[in-house]
Amino acid sequence: MPGDGAGGHGRNDPLHGVTLQNMLDRLVERYGWDELGRRFRIKCFSSDPSIKSCLTFLRKTPWARQKVEELYLQTHWPAVNVWRRSPSPQSD
Repeated sequence: MPGDGAGGHGRNDPLHGVTLQNMLDRLVERYGWDELGRRFRIKCFSSDPSIKSCLTFLRKTPWARQKVEELYLQTHWPAVNVWRRSPSPQSD
């Protein structure tokens, strides 16, 4: 059925193709563990935080994963120009 989120409607999903690990990596890079611990009030973000412990918790806890996904979607990420050609190496 259209709009049910199943059957390959990934183009309408803003998180299509973004893994949970990629989300966490980018959020940690952007905000740091201290800020994420303040925002989420979840132990895996504030007590000896690691990507691995957060992934384990978030995969088992839908409400927490939803909060992480919401922050990821609300964060302004710099645009990446995929069409820009990298400089060609100079030959001698």
